[in-house]
Amino acid sequence: MNIAVNHPALHENKLIWAIICSMLLHALLVLVIPNIKFDKVEPPEILKVDFVKPPEPPPMPEPVQPLPEVVKPKIEPKIKPEPKPIIKPQPTPVVEKKETASEPPPSQPTEVIAVAPKPDAAPPVQTVPAPVQVKHEPPPPVNQSDLEDARSKYGNSLWSAISKHKKYPKIAAMRNWQGEAIVELELDGNGKLKSKKIIQSSGHDVLDRQALEMVEKALPFPAPPDVLRGTNFTITVPVPFKLE
Repeated sequence: MNIAVNHPALHENKLIWAIICSMLLHALLVLVIPNIKFDKVEPPEILKVDFVKPPEPPPMPEPVQPLPEVVKPKIEPKIKPEPKPIIKPQPTPVVEKKETASEPPPSQPTEVIAVAPKPDAAPPVQTVPAPVQVKHEPPPPVNQSDLEDARSKYGNSLWSAISKHKKYPKIAAMRNWQGEAIVELELDGNGKLKSKKIIQSSGHDVLDRQALEMVEKALPFPAPPDVLRGTNFTITVPVPFKLE
């Protein structure tokens, strides 16, 4: 029968050997680790890209200038001078002298009587008759009643022409303004207006201005009767403004 005996000295020896091994191991590591060489980690190389300029195009060849044309001188043909005609001398004619009969003696000059020429007949004189003066007889006197009657009728015709352009002013209608403006018209013998004016106011400037504006819009006026033609005359035309 085996009986295990635990001896205390045996345990101490194991502990001491364990400590010694540990110390030796650490010493070994201290000696070995500094001698270990690690490879250096080199940084990656940076690629450098250089831009190369494109080659310059070759210079354009200079245009070839055409050679100047050589102008050949014109060779004019030589003109031979025409031969001069040879003029042969003609023989001089021989004039035979004939015996002429004896000429009679010159007669005495006859007397010539000069007669004075008759003067040419004078052109006929045209007699222009003197203008006959026509005496304009003055127009017969116009009766005053006929004149007034003509003015009255012409005034009515003027009022019929003026009333077509009647327009009541808005401000006068809103304020209930009423009245009658009497306009005096000065006309020439053809019925052309020479002047106009208010000789009697309606009491409101707006109505008076409207009356004169109606007269302007009614132009030109109808022709006046024969009794009123030839001289300037005046006619009064009443322009009433009444609200219905």
